[in-house]
Order: sequence, then structure tokens, then C-alpha cells
Amino acid sequence: MAYNNGRENRKRLIWKEAEEKILREHGVDETTIEQIRTDDRADFNSNRRFYHWTSDFGEYLEGMADRERNAEVKTVADLLDEIEDETLYRALLTVDRRTLQIIRLKMQGYSTKEIAPLVGLTTGAIYARLDHLRKKLRKIL
Repeated sequence: MAYNNGRENRKRLIWKEAEEKILREHGVDETTIEQIRTDDRADFNSNRRFYHWTSDFGEYLEGMADRERNAEVKTVADLLDEIEDETLYRALLTVDRRTLQIIRLKMQGYSTKEIAPLVGLTTGAIYARLDHLRKKLRKIL
């Protein structure tokens, strides 16, 4: 999820108002409160720049990983090789090849309407197969 500066700024302002109220109740003078406010704002801005940068960089890495993953999984065998969870792997070994082909195409970003002619099924049959697989995996996992 991307860093939302507006939301974080509102949260910081609410927190700062509560903090300043407590400081005033304990007799802290206004110049000290103003100095704390200035220092906290500078710290917030520094963090904001960092989070904005990491958010952009993280999205870039996720996009790169998605492109690589889509490029790697070209066959059903490649799909099965990518599974690291042994229970999931064993469960998928019991599934027919056509359903595994549907999963592979879904991973590559194809829509159900695009997959239907590729595997020779109707869209309803594809939905039914995916639903059946979900139910099967819920029982196992």
C-alpha cells in the first residue's frame, strides 16, 4: 500500500495537539512547546520523504517481480516448480492439467473470458473449476 501523506499528517496533528495539551497542563512554557513542534515537523518531513521514496521503490520492485514471475511461469511444470509449500504442492498434484493451465493463465494476467477459448471451456466452466479448487484448498490448508 502506498504511503498516504495526508492521512499521516492528520494523524500527526491529532497526536501533536494531544501532546501539547498535556505539556501545557504540566506547566511547560510556550517557547519549549514551539521548539518541540518545529523539531517534530522537521522529523515528520524527513520521514515523509523517506516513506515516499521507499513506496515508489517498493512499487518498482513489485512490478519488476511481477514481470519476472510472469515470464518464468510458461508451463504447468514451471507453475508446480514455483510452489514452495509442500501441502499446496501435493494438493495441486491431484488437480487435472486443464485446471492447472487455467491457474497458470490467471497468474499471467489473463481474464476468464480470454482463458475460455485457450483451454476449450466456457467461462462458466472455468469459474466452476476455480471454485471447486478453492473449496478443495480450504479443506486442505
